[in-house]
Amino acid sequence: MAVPFATTPSRMKDCILLLSALLSVSLLYFQHLRLNLRPPTTFLSAVESPSPLPPPLSLDRVLFSVAASSSSLRSRATYIRLWHGPISHLNTTFLFLDRPPSYPTPSLPPIIVPPNTSSLSPGHRIARVVKDALALNVPGIYWYVFGDDDTLFFTENLVRILSKYDNNKWYYIGCNSESYEQNEKFYFDMAFGGGGYAISAPLARVLARVLDSCLDRYRHLYGSDARIFACLAELGVRLTVEPGFHQVDVRGNLFGLLSAHQLSLAASLHHIDAVDPIFPGVSRIHALEHLFNAVRVNPARIFQQTVCYDHTNSLTVSVSWGFAVQVFEGNQFLPEVLSLQRTFRPWKRGRDVASSRYMFNTREYPSDPCKRPLVFFMHTVVADTTGVWTNYTRHSARNCSRTKAIEKLKAVSVYSLNLDFGIEQAPRRQCCDISSVSDGTMTIQIRKCGIYELIAMRG
Repeated sequence: MAVPFATTPSRMKDCILLLSALLSVSLLYFQHLRLNLRPPTTFLSAVESPSPLPPPLSLDRVLFSVAASSSSLRSRATYIRLWHGPISHLNTTFLFLDRPPSYPTPSLPPIIVPPNTSSLSPGHRIARVVKDALALNVPGIYWYVFGDDDTLFFTENLVRILSKYDNNKWYYIGCNSESYEQNEKFYFDMAFGGGGYAISAPLARVLARVLDSCLDRYRHLYGSDARIFACLAELGVRLTVEPGFHQVDVRGNLFGLLSAHQLSLAASLHHIDAVDPIFPGVSRIHALEHLFNAVRVNPARIFQQTVCYDHTNSLTVSVSWGFAVQVFEGNQFLPEVLSLQRTFRPWKRGRDVASSRYMFNTREYPSDPCKRPLVFFMHTVVADTTGVWTNYTRHSARNCSRTKAIEKLKAVSVYSLNLDFGIEQAPRRQCCDISSVSDGTMTIQIRKCGIYELIAMRG
């Protein structure tokens, strides 16, 4: 006879599984209440949302120390006024000299003549500027930046670069030389002082304490930057490379260097006296003043290279924003356009140009002007509420036979939005479109590239 409500082994197993599941759910629920957790949807959204970015570094947290001599300052004061005055209105910049100047120095930063340095060699005296800068006891400084009186700083970009790093840690930031031979002569992992370098405040305080004893060991080294590098090496600190610091260990025409700038913020230019005016037909200082008309509008975009292609007319266009536009006939593959044309000469006089080696890829610059790309130099920059127009006019050394697509081209207008390299992401080269050619003017729009977009000739 069947027994009512009798349990079979299979039914018993199902009941146990059900009770186990109910017990697990109950435990999770009470644990949720005890820990006061958010509902699952809220919790997930909190996990997926990015953490807030640190506040941007302000210019008054950076102290600029410019090493100069009384004899050199007279001819280089205009460079300092250019980047120090009308752009940033810095009040944390100081000039360190060997002796007081015997001439007026209007509109220059405060001049500091450290005591007991007249008997020191130039390299030793300039190396001690690190200690002299700390001795000023300027409050609230996070970074100390060092350069020469012929160093041109792009201060807004430099501050953006330093914002990527924790100023509470030990950092030594800069870049080596463009010349392989100069790096080989000194050190490949040394920040060259003319290009400028930055030291975080806690590291600067430690370095200042040990500097004098350290410098005594390195009197045989040539420059102040080599001595600072040696002392930092003894402290166990390596160089953090930022390629926007430009030592400019080349001479002559910088066009090839500036028209194919690497994908990084331009922080400085050095050796201004050793190179030609960067714009044709004007003096060196007037060319730099013209450049800073663009720097004031959008410093992050200065020299940034953008390449686009006109498949219909078989043209390759390279824009170095705020400087120059090049129009090449035919399809130029992107890696070739990104390499630097050898318009410059080696830093060491008498060295064969063809045999000189650099820290970047170079390509030949044709001696025949008619085999070079058509070049347009920046003429005006106009900003409005929506974006920026930079206008470039044609520069031609001689009459050359060109294709119909560009023979009547007289100007290029480039439209762009303000560029801001965020500190939270790696930069990506932007794209551009050739929207029209009318009345001898080519119009180009710079924009962000699509996720899967390639910078290449279509067709």
